[in-house]
Order: sequence, then C-alpha cells, then structure tokens
Amino acid sequence: MKKPIENYWNLRLHALKESLEGNNFEVFVVNDSAAAKDVVLNRILPATGAKTVSWGGSLTFTASGLYEVIRDHKGLQVLDTFDKKLDDKEKLELRRQSLLVDLFFTGTNAITETGKLINLDMFGNRVAAMTFGPKHVVILAGRNKIVADIEQGMFRIKNYAAPVNTMRLDKETPCNKTSFCQDCKSPERICNTWTITEKSFPKGRVKIVLINEDMGF
Repeated sequence: MKKPIENYWNLRLHALKESLEGNNFEVFVVNDSAAAKDVVLNRILPATGAKTVSWGGSLTFTASGLYEVIRDHKGLQVLDTFDKKLDDKEKLELRRQSLLVDLFFTGTNAITETGKLINLDMFGNRVAAMTFGPKHVVILAGRNKIVADIEQGMFRIKNYAAPVNTMRLDKETPCNKTSFCQDCKSPERICNTWTITEKSFPKGRVKIVLINEDMGF
C-alpha cells in the first residue's frame, strides 16, 4: 500500500461519519481545509438558505479561510463577533444576538468514535448555539479531535486544548504555567460550561465537516 496513513485516516473518518449520521447529524468528509471551504460555500450554505450568519470561537473556521469569505459575503447579514474594533461589552452583546441567526459556524473540542460531541466553554455562547437558537449549525473538525469515548475527550480538553488556548490567549491561569488542568479558581478561567451533544435535534440541524487534516486545538 502506497499511502497507508492516508488510507488509515480515510477509514477512521468514514467510520465516524457513519456513527454521527446514526445520531442524526449531517456529515461531510473532506480531504483538506480547502475542500471544507468548498463544501460549506457550494453545498451547505445554499441548502440552508441562510440570510443571517455568525460564529463562535474556532481556529479551524478561521484557518479554512471561511471567516473572511463569509464576513465579506454580499448576500448575508453577518454578526462578526471577531471584529477587533468592538470593545468587550459590544462583543458580548453581539454574541447574545448571534444565538438567533440562521446559520452558526464553530468547531468542537472532541468527537467520540460513537458520534458524540464534547465541548467546554468560557462564555458559553458557542455551546449555547450548538444546543439551541440558530436554525442551522456547522461544525468544522480536524481528525485530531477524534477520541475513543467521553472520558478521553474530557481529559483531552482539560489537559491539552484548554491549556494551549490559555497560552494562545495569554490568560493568567495555572494551566498556562503547568500545561495541565488544576481545576483553578482564576478570574480568567476558560473552563466553565460543559456540553455533551449525543444527537442532533432536529435531525440534520447540526452539520459536521470532518477534515482529513490536523486542525485547531
């Protein structure tokens, strides 16, 4: 076999797709971030008929190039919660408003082999939108987000994704210094609200684009 690693991940991602579809998610498997961008713009966006769009924090979303394209899309009303010209109060209000858009983009912290999403939020706007509010949710996820089960997913989040994000954001938390969770009481703690999404309701509301690359934390 000439490309065993490529074949390995292809098998893993399609098995995960089957599990997720069994849990009522709509799922797309793509080879790279460019293909993810194409699927969103040419298949998902037209199918939803969305007129209003927003997003929650996701490095995968920005790395795919979708942020700039959607932000500048002439046919959409965009609530840009990433706008650096906004102060903290304005950003928070926009996050509140974004819970009522037609289409919400974000990432996920972990996906189990059985097709469940595990997430941990600071403000809660990202997980709130996944759960209820926006008519459609698009989740972009690299293959590095796959875990065996909920326990492994929570461990991954607490002891990898969260510490790395505190370093990226220069938060004053213990994990910024130690690289692992200490269940801190820091005012800048980013680990506040857990969600485990077992199924999409209604069926197909949550759409997941699985990307055959390592993306995000």
